[in-house]
Amino acid sequence: MSATNHHLPPLVFMEDRPTFLTRPYLPPLEDFLPYLARIWDSRLLTNGGPFHQQFEEKLRSYLDVGHVSLFANGTLALMTALQALRITGEVITTPYTFAATTHALLWNGIKPVFVDIRRDTCNLDEELVEAAITPRTTAILPVHCYGQPCAGGRLQQIADTYGLKLIYDAAHAFGVTVDGTSLLAQGDLAVLSFHATKVFNTFEGGAIVCHDPKLKHRIDYLKNFGFADEVTVVAPGINGKMNEFQAALGLLQLEHVDQAIAARLALDQRYRQALAGVAGVECLPVADGVRRNAGYFPVLIGADHPLSRDQLYDRLRQQQIHVRRYFFPLISDLPMYRAIASAAPANLPVATTIARQILCLPIYPDLDVQIVDRIIDIVSSPP
Repeated sequence: MSATNHHLPPLVFMEDRPTFLTRPYLPPLEDFLPYLARIWDSRLLTNGGPFHQQFEEKLRSYLDVGHVSLFANGTLALMTALQALRITGEVITTPYTFAATTHALLWNGIKPVFVDIRRDTCNLDEELVEAAITPRTTAILPVHCYGQPCAGGRLQQIADTYGLKLIYDAAHAFGVTVDGTSLLAQGDLAVLSFHATKVFNTFEGGAIVCHDPKLKHRIDYLKNFGFADEVTVVAPGINGKMNEFQAALGLLQLEHVDQAIAARLALDQRYRQALAGVAGVECLPVADGVRRNAGYFPVLIGADHPLSRDQLYDRLRQQQIHVRRYFFPLISDLPMYRAIASAAPANLPVATTIARQILCLPIYPDLDVQIVDRIIDIVSSPP
């Protein structure tokens, strides 16, 4: 064994591998090696190196947005977005999301106010937002759940009327457009995640999209300890910077992302066609004018299905198909939030129902169609 690899743990392969909800897309390793060689030669590992600068500009161009600030992960980006806009008091948000959305509020000393969601999109119900506004409300934090667009026009109207900031958790919305315009162009800020589970990944990573160059400067100060230059600290910042390894992978991933999304959409269509009309299985509708990314394939399992949602979950898991009840439980049901008045299940009937019915099926670019068909068979005709 060579001296270069004797410390590496052995790779374990299973003859009958499980099928996971997702699998990170990675470009050919040989295409990434020249990027690594340049990092080794330069010894520039972080602090806004050349790959960081190139990726930031190419990503801005690809997404067709005003400004992009790169981060080590999406949670740090979301926490910084709240700091950048000086959000305090109360923020109206959804109970139907990943924990990081609401945790970012709590870490900033902000009280979440939960509003119910729409069944057709699983997004914040825009018609319920206005009634939740109080004198302490400073912002609205919706989530483009599963990449489904929120009702941006109505939410912006409410934000403008009451002088609120509008920050989108767009972790699921990479590359999504509405009538040809990037979904990330909505609101004051939009926050992306490039986690390994996402449509576009940089191992870990994230970004804030904004439209004001002055605000971008503040965001960039905040993610680098608040330093404006070598001796000037303008804000109590954190270390949220994306490193050169992540940025290099991001540059390469941009060359493949359209192909990866196309493969996802083909699987999405296969699921939809096969599950249409199956009793007790409801797919989320596709909105007109939306270019989707097929990051997830959620279905709702209703009373007409032979199995309950949890029974079907167990049945698929027994077949080594790792589906997810995504999102269950609701954020509002977690111990750190359930005492908030707006978290009461009676205030969130739609979210409560969907959380008990939701099941996300595996989808990723190189998922074998034979496995997809096997999943469809189990969901359609469980024994």
